[in-house]
Amino acid sequence: MQATLHAMIDASPERAPELLRQLVAAMRPRRVDDTQAAINSVRSLAYLLEQSPQARAAVRRCLLSVLSRSEQVQFFADTGILSNESFFAAVSRRIGDRILPPAPIPGSLRDLFGSVFFRHNDYIWLEAIPQDIWFSLGRALHIEEETDFEQIGRIRVQVLEAIEVLSTRIAAIGLEPEIVRNHPDAKRFVSPFVRQNLEVHTFIEHNLQAMTNKVPPQEDERHILVLLEQCEEVVVRVRKHALRNGVSVSLTYHLLRLTQHIERLKALLRVVSVSRTKEKGEAMLGVSIALVRAENRKHSLRDVFAENTELLALQVTEHASHTGGHYIAESRKEWRNMFRSAAGAGLIVGFMALFKLLVAKAHLPLLLEALVFGLNYAFGFMLVHIVHCTIATKQPAMTAAKIAATLHEGTRSGKLKPEDINQLSELIVKVFRTQFVAIMGNVLVVLPTALLIALAWVWVTGSPVVDVDKAQHLLHDLNPIQSLALFHAGIAGVCLFLAGLISGYYDNKALYNQIPQRIAALPWLNRLAGESRARRLGTYIGDNLGALAGNFYFGLMLGTIGTIGVLLGLPIDIRHITFSSAYLSFAAVSYDFTLDWHVVAISAVGIALIGLINLLVSFGLALWVALRSRKLTLRSTRPIVGRLLRRALTRPQDFLIPPRAKPEETRVIELTGESVVEWVQHRRASTGR
Repeated sequence: MQATLHAMIDASPERAPELLRQLVAAMRPRRVDDTQAAINSVRSLAYLLEQSPQARAAVRRCLLSVLSRSEQVQFFADTGILSNESFFAAVSRRIGDRILPPAPIPGSLRDLFGSVFFRHNDYIWLEAIPQDIWFSLGRALHIEEETDFEQIGRIRVQVLEAIEVLSTRIAAIGLEPEIVRNHPDAKRFVSPFVRQNLEVHTFIEHNLQAMTNKVPPQEDERHILVLLEQCEEVVVRVRKHALRNGVSVSLTYHLLRLTQHIERLKALLRVVSVSRTKEKGEAMLGVSIALVRAENRKHSLRDVFAENTELLALQVTEHASHTGGHYIAESRKEWRNMFRSAAGAGLIVGFMALFKLLVAKAHLPLLLEALVFGLNYAFGFMLVHIVHCTIATKQPAMTAAKIAATLHEGTRSGKLKPEDINQLSELIVKVFRTQFVAIMGNVLVVLPTALLIALAWVWVTGSPVVDVDKAQHLLHDLNPIQSLALFHAGIAGVCLFLAGLISGYYDNKALYNQIPQRIAALPWLNRLAGESRARRLGTYIGDNLGALAGNFYFGLMLGTIGTIGVLLGLPIDIRHITFSSAYLSFAAVSYDFTLDWHVVAISAVGIALIGLINLLVSFGLALWVALRSRKLTLRSTRPIVGRLLRRALTRPQDFLIPPRAKPEETRVIELTGESVVEWVQHRRASTGR
């Protein structure tokens, strides 16, 4: 480090980039996670600069030379900010850049910056160093001693140009039709996006004029910052309006880009500020580290997928969570109702299993057979929903979104807050016992239903639904050791997860595209059914479009995956706990109830494991996507595991059946929003006050 500083003293401006690379290399720790070594390096550099006026003057000269002789506008205005390109365009561009990196542009600050911080993980050790350590290095440079105002002026002009670019983009994005459409008050006053752009132009003109006259600028950035705060308030209002009325990926993308541009503009305004030294230092540090991170990860495919999964999660889970609450039993009454609802579904699935076995016996052409299988599942699941019954394994994809909806919006540090841990733990217990009773309702009813159907078929036709060879195949598919039953159960879990995403997508689509209002306004439907019936139909479709679409596509997936596996020569198929239970009953009748108890036992174990895999895979994937919408990972849920284990040891019955509610607690399940008003009205009515 001392040798590099000594070389800087007599170095020419052309050597400045190379010397800065050497200085950063001397500071870089051997291990990226060695924070103490990084801190010691920065402290050592600050000490050397404080002790040597020549050394700090040389470092300032190198920095000014690099900044003043390079193109900065694109670097400050584009790096680390989402570009206006689609997901597939971003992926293909990054893949192409990794295979064949773009040629360096002479004089580009972005390329010079990338050559200094060339390690893909440099941002990690830079971010780990505390802010006060960086400030000590900044003080050690003694910027106030610098007298080369010409180079400082050239740097300032380029930062002002970057500010103008950012401001113009903010105005353009803020006037996008989708944002204006979701801002109810947009027509009542002049848009703050336009006003901030006018103020920025005035601010830049005053600064350029002051630099020409070599006097301090009289115009400060405070008014612009106020207008940018108003822009942020508009973003918040648009988000709230969109959550009530539907949101699209493009709208979410616009809002995310708008937020990034506003944050960068605020930081650059503080950088060029002539006052507020502390805020200026914080802004410079924040921008610098953000630029290093963006430059290090400019070819990262993971970041593209992460950004877009967050957008999709925000689009889907907010609406899936609204219906997810219906799949969580809060009280014993709701718990019993869930059992009855699941029992009704078990009755319907018994007949769906019969139809599936009959279609298989018909030996239709492969693709036609897959289509009939899929439609059998699809219309059967839709019927289950229409008659208000419940398929147990359909719950996790919805309840996971409900769990994520309990998290606070401010959870951006990657860690759960204590109140979130408490709420999540209690909610997961409720979800577990609701899943348990729903599975019991499905299985305990589908087993005797399928058995009675099989016996009735023998009584009417004189032969079982399936022959002994087919029954042996059905039993083999239930064996968790000799078959791929658990792997196939995992595939079914993925289908359940996708069905949950589809449900949330169509629920959102119904709101965003105003489908209920469109249906109610159809002229031919009003003439045919009447205005009131058309309105009721529109309301029903608006409330149930997501669930119906999710069930339909889920059925098609279950019916066609096995055929896809045959066509591709891959061992892929599905196993679903409710249908597997029905097939056990059909096989037992085919064997005339002469099955060995070992076969029955291993089949029962297989059914239980199939159900467990169905739930774990679908719940885990759905919870992962839902947590992505809060910028969290599954790792952040680790503190909940210990809390749940303690709960299982102290009160294991809570995972199976809801505790009895005390009389005064029956109305105070959730003291938020409308429930408080409802409880107060109930108390006043009961006491006569």
